Amino acid sequence: MEAVMARINLVLVLCVAAAALMASFVAAAGEGAAATAKELRRGFSVTHDQSYSQFQPVLSDPTGAFALGFLRVDTTMLDLAVLHLPSAFPLWRAIPDRPAPWSAAASLSFDGGLVLTDHAVNKVLWSTAAASASAGDRVLLLNTSNLQIQSASGSSADVVWQSFDYPSETIVQGQNFTSAAALYTFDRRFAMRLGSNYFGLYIEPPPPSSSGVAAAMYFKHTALEAKAQIVAGGGPTYARVEPDGFLAMYQKEGPPADVLSFDTFNRGVRAFRRMTLEPDGNLRAYYWDGTRWALDYTAITEPCELPTTCGAYSVCRAQPSGRCECLANATDGSGCATAAAPAASVGGSLCGTTGGEVGGLYRAVRRQGVEPVNKELLGFERAASAADCEARCERNCSCWGAVYSNGTGYCYLMDYPAQLLVEGDERKVGYFKVRSLEDEAAARGRSGASRVKAVLLAVGVAAVVGAAAFGAYKVWDSRRRTAVDARRQMGDVDDGLSPGPYKNLGSFSSVELTNSFRR
Repeated sequence: MEAVMARINLVLVLCVAAAALMASFVAAAGEGAAATAKELRRGFSVTHDQSYSQFQPVLSDPTGAFALGFLRVDTTMLDLAVLHLPSAFPLWRAIPDRPAPWSAAASLSFDGGLVLTDHAVNKVLWSTAAASASAGDRVLLLNTSNLQIQSASGSSADVVWQSFDYPSETIVQGQNFTSAAALYTFDRRFAMRLGSNYFGLYIEPPPPSSSGVAAAMYFKHTALEAKAQIVAGGGPTYARVEPDGFLAMYQKEGPPADVLSFDTFNRGVRAFRRMTLEPDGNLRAYYWDGTRWALDYTAITEPCELPTTCGAYSVCRAQPSGRCECLANATDGSGCATAAAPAASVGGSLCGTTGGEVGGLYRAVRRQGVEPVNKELLGFERAASAADCEARCERNCSCWGAVYSNGTGYCYLMDYPAQLLVEGDERKVGYFKVRSLEDEAAARGRSGASRVKAVLLAVGVAAVVGAAAFGAYKVWDSRRRTAVDARRQMGDVDDGLSPGPYKNLGSFSSVELTNSFRR
């Protein structure tokens, strides 16, 4: 009996093992069918599949941690992105100038260069063609999240194009960030750029670039150059997030010229790291701890130093921190954007002042006890008085505001619409050019009234001209009738009713009538 039971147990074990083996084969086959490509070759093309809710993968890296594919942005728009799959965070995006809706009949193709096309309108949304002069032979996604187009050259491969050279909002560890690139927030309101020995955060001017507004730097980090000197003319500098937990600035490989420490610096935390310029305009660093992105660095810690805390034409109060009030005629910061037009709507002339008031759609606003939080980053001049400082800005067509310090005699000039203002002592006096919606509405009303007056004037002129023409016609017709009567008495006129040459017809209107009758 025991032998029979043993044989039955053996059979059961073998069946379970066979079932498990079969299940593993099925799972492997299913995974292989659903797996994305590891490499794209010339002639590759894939169509956007709307059945994917958020992300449609196309190409993956060797580790399976990253993927290139179609990404749904802001619930309705389509983009091309490299995703960190465990967190679904986009590390790189193509960001077309005119993005297509998620429902678009789009495709991604490779024939030497990557091309994202909207076939519904037969338009290229984005491509790598403008970035590379030569064509590549294959596309790879490396285990660093770097998307590369490579060309086969003998036994080696040359990089024709790579996403690391064209970052969007994020740089990752091992990625060189140079002055040839910039980080932009998705709405392009803010940017991060690298200078010769510093990096800065900027409020971007609204398009077009001819709007007369300059980029406003609101944060600057300068290299300490403790371990290496940055030599003028010695080549471009670059910054890189290092795995030990810091952002380093280099001019050449070797000791860094600057080390910006993160919270985990030298703590032995080995993890994948990124640094992102976020929608609020702040620069933050994170590392992936296996389940979430752990915050590791924040560039701006004071709310009043962030441009999004209060916005344009507002004053930020340090106590309580982050409380906002409008620059003029309001106490609640929430109404400043409607009381005065934001930077995106600026335009027109900043000159032509009369009696201290700005011409066009702009008016002067003066306020005591305010100063720019970024005054160390602004240009300044010595001025004899607050009136002298104000006059310098008033005469300057690119000056949007000026703040004078009675304590130092410095005059700080702003070449962007008033923002990043904080409370200062009463010795600070500010002068700002503001375009309000009320002024704009009034200007539109005046413009509308001018158009009505022009129309009424045109109608009046037309009426006068018509009356004059009618009077002239009456005089002419009276004279014609007198001449006809005189000729009838002499027997020369037959009223145009008998056959004869045209010269015998009484008037040109008779010619029209006769011709019309004949038709």
